[in-house]
Amino acid sequence: MPLRRGAELPSLAGATEWINGETTRESLLGSPCLIHFWSLSCYICKNNLPALAAWKTKYGPLGLKVIAVHMPRSEDETNVELVKKSMLEHGITESCAIDNMHDVKDAFLNEAGFVPHYYVFNADGILESRAAGDAGVASIDAALVKLFPA
Repeated sequence: MPLRRGAELPSLAGATEWINGETTRESLLGSPCLIHFWSLSCYICKNNLPALAAWKTKYGPLGLKVIAVHMPRSEDETNVELVKKSMLEHGITESCAIDNMHDVKDAFLNEAGFVPHYYVFNADGILESRAAGDAGVASIDAALVKLFPA
């Protein structure tokens, strides 16, 4: 069963490596955060990156922390150098957990391994919203508007 609204922010301790600096669950508490799972072969992930960039621009100065989790969908995608190259090409500048063993995916109860998958937690580390795929962008945008009212 996937994480439900009201669930606590899981640990990120299962990452096999970090790019752009390691992040812990504890360092995320105190600020709203958006955690997005992506994969090298996921075209929807790449198509949604402009929305992610817009959220970082709009809500980052207001305190939103954004964390990426690269979840490989095949053995070829476990190559960290390819992940780094893709991050540069697509402007993914936030801390990125490499989840080659799928421990972070499991902690987030993403049993089906959907990417893209987005999780929005409030400053207390409580899940406000989660969504996946193309349609997920609208849901996450609405959740961020609630956390950061104009």
